[in-house]
Amino acid sequence: MITESAFIALAGLVAVVALLFLLITRFNWHVFIALLLPIVLFALIPGLDRQAFIDAFEQGFGRTIQGIAVVIVLGSILAEALKHTGGIERITASMIRWVGETRMPLALTLSGFVIGLAIFSDVGYLILNPLVHSAALNSGLNMSVMATGLVGAMQLTHAMVPPTPGPLAAVALVGADIGRVILYGGIVTLIASLAGWVYARLAGPRIESPPSREFVGQSFIEQGRESELPSTWRAYAPILIPLALIAGQSVTALALPEDHPVNIAMRYLGWPVVALGIGILLAYRNTRADQAEARTGQWIEDALRASAMIIMVTGLGGALSQILRETPAVDAIAGAVASTGLPAIFLPFVLGVAGNMITGSTTVGVITAASVAAPMMDTLGLSPEATMLAGAAGSMIIKYVNSSYFWVCASLSRMPLKSALLSYGGVTLVNGVTAMVVVYLLWTTGLI
Repeated sequence: MITESAFIALAGLVAVVALLFLLITRFNWHVFIALLLPIVLFALIPGLDRQAFIDAFEQGFGRTIQGIAVVIVLGSILAEALKHTGGIERITASMIRWVGETRMPLALTLSGFVIGLAIFSDVGYLILNPLVHSAALNSGLNMSVMATGLVGAMQLTHAMVPPTPGPLAAVALVGADIGRVILYGGIVTLIASLAGWVYARLAGPRIESPPSREFVGQSFIEQGRESELPSTWRAYAPILIPLALIAGQSVTALALPEDHPVNIAMRYLGWPVVALGIGILLAYRNTRADQAEARTGQWIEDALRASAMIIMVTGLGGALSQILRETPAVDAIAGAVASTGLPAIFLPFVLGVAGNMITGSTTVGVITAASVAAPMMDTLGLSPEATMLAGAAGSMIIKYVNSSYFWVCASLSRMPLKSALLSYGGVTLVNGVTAMVVVYLLWTTGLI
């Protein structure tokens, strides 16, 4: 036990979180140092057993990253491959073909739902921005109608569904079943994405946001080079096959005896390391001859750089969780939540909202929610899956001026600030609230 005093433990937790947010928002510190410093300073509070603190830190850090470090790197490599091989444009073209050009906002929203499963949201929007402007010009719609559903949907699956790094980190922190998170997170984000599309259709026409001709002709499709893109199947396969294998592992584990041959095979094929490895091989099949050197060098290096921060921050989140587990703070907070009469599932949701709105980072929001809520799950009666999905839903609310994703979308869509706040701030509010409603319903019915 690090301390027997609930007051000391709670004061330390409040100080850690407050200093974290201050260092990020006021002094623009990198999230890794901004989280590490408050945790280290926590140990200097009088009355703490510092050796127990150090042991908890090392145990929590190591145990958290041991299961996800390789998976996060593989997910980042997959994202790099999809970014460079044209799969994103092919997925969008297929959605437009299936839904119809007369329903372009819906087609783009559904594209964002799929793309966000594997690609960082800002990268996805950067790739699709020329197509969005052209579609708006050709259809006579403004950018708020055309782009808002896409912006929200990409952020939803990026925030809630593995194998993107934030959800993977939260899954590791709370010990959730990754297959169940994919299954139920997919349901939650699809419904919430459609709610965002409805918001765009209702609010978008009233928001000033004309499209720009400066981006016309920049996409493969507009340049008449669609034949250079991978086929529809080859574009979707690197995303959907790994997800199917990982989710399928959870399904067969529930449906079949442990020693059943299918269950034995799926335990290996559905292992995220193997499943994402298969996805990378499928994505690499789409590379062009001129990309042979980049795919074995630059893409891997870029993925490793992108992964390092997520892995380290997740490890620190695990360290903080383990420290809290060895203090009375867990019981004190759980008791306070119970005394309010509110459903316990709203605790990780509120933590996710606070983390995102203060720092502007969905990843920080979901990791903060998972780190603080993880030690309290048993006391609160929350499953790991419910805890993770509720925190992730909160981390969607709201994207505004302190978010890098907000500025990428606002600047590329050439929206005035007020229009961007109404469009992108509005849709992420609708997305997050809708996602939480669906998570709450799944939780109350006992599905998660």
